[in-house]
Amino acid sequence: MSSNHTHIPRQTMLAAWAIAFAAIAPMLDSTMINIAVNQLTRTFNTQLSTIQWGITGYVLALAIGVPLAGWLMNRFNSKCVFISNVILFGVTSLLAGISWNVISFIIFRAFQGFTAGIITTLMTTLLVKVAGKEHIGKVMAIVSTPMILGPILGPVLGGIVIHLLNWHYLFFINILITIIVVPIMIKVLPRFAPFKPDSQFDWLGISLIAVISLLFIYGISTASHHGSILNPITMACLILDLICILVYYLYSRYKGEEVIIPLSLFHNKQFSLAGIGLFLANIAILGPMIIFPLFFQHFKYYTEIEAALALMPQGIGMLVTRPLIGKWIDQFGAKPIILLSTLFTFIATLPFVFVGPTTSIAWLSLFLFVRGLFVGGLMLPLTTHAYTDLDEAQLPQAGVGINIIENIGSSFGSAIMATTVATVITHFGTTITSQLAAYHMAFLTSIIILLIIFLPSLFLEVKK
Repeated sequence: MSSNHTHIPRQTMLAAWAIAFAAIAPMLDSTMINIAVNQLTRTFNTQLSTIQWGITGYVLALAIGVPLAGWLMNRFNSKCVFISNVILFGVTSLLAGISWNVISFIIFRAFQGFTAGIITTLMTTLLVKVAGKEHIGKVMAIVSTPMILGPILGPVLGGIVIHLLNWHYLFFINILITIIVVPIMIKVLPRFAPFKPDSQFDWLGISLIAVISLLFIYGISTASHHGSILNPITMACLILDLICILVYYLYSRYKGEEVIIPLSLFHNKQFSLAGIGLFLANIAILGPMIIFPLFFQHFKYYTEIEAALALMPQGIGMLVTRPLIGKWIDQFGAKPIILLSTLFTFIATLPFVFVGPTTSIAWLSLFLFVRGLFVGGLMLPLTTHAYTDLDEAQLPQAGVGINIIENIGSSFGSAIMATTVATVITHFGTTITSQLAAYHMAFLTSIIILLIIFLPSLFLEVKK
């Protein structure tokens, strides 16, 4: 094997680490806040349903920022766009941390989410451009680490911060990261020429994509609160969503390549297959993260910090295999890694369909560790494979598409797990046995979706 395939240029690695470090804060922020809900409710003297808008608003605003990021990459120097939004994220984090009432908190969280949507979309696209196809696996293993570890380690770090300090410091941490990373990025990031400097602002396409994401995420989030997807609000959102999708389809047929996400992108078989796999993987991998800490609190009677620490084996497992997966992708291609990782993630998740209050923490830790070893072998190869057959001009469009798929998939996953638990408890009561059955059913849902991932993965091309 030639040295080109084994050695990554130093400048590329510096750029990769700088971008990855900048993206850590938005990724952690979206999940660390979950552990602070009780403190926030007491601080602002409000109800859980109100505080929930600080979490939901972040995700909804993020969905608006993603399609706008595609246009910004096309028209402007992406280095300036990226750094500017990292600074804005730090500023909005400061404002969220000093919020004086619940309304200001929700507003600043929404601004945070908007800048996070732009940061996370640019992150992947710029690293694909910097790395080139010969190093894409190893470099993406670095840059996508925040995307994978954020949902896994966010609750753990959040629990530690809440235990030692208070919720304000969940946001003040972001300011420190911003101060450190911005000078580094100014020095090491190359200038990224606009991808399509003459592209017009596709206001209708961007608006439609944002509305489609908003309606889906809000509708599905509402389903988790009602304990059923058949509630009037969710059904209305999904019907409106279908109408918007049809309008976007007709609009993109008319405008061709000038829209924010052209239909031609999905004519690429490998991009479409990887997109389907990523949607399912986000449901199966990130969806259960909302119920893992609740499982430990409800059935093992752990405190918030104890539940957060109990999840650490999963994060440790991911850190062990993370550097290796990138090398394996470059050497063997994505397909065999995805198939093997899906199998072992299935095996490691299956025991949670049968565990109970008396199950030893040693066994639970082992299952989580093994799960962590292999979940990265699902997400990273699918993300990498999505870009393999695309032209450079398609990278901004692909970045927007992939981020939307992942956001909707993770939101859908969290909602479907929460809805499954709520539905079973609603029908069978609140006894310990019924609650345990509800969690088992949610884990079983994750297992079934993992099996479905095998279908699109079988049709992925093998590295030649």
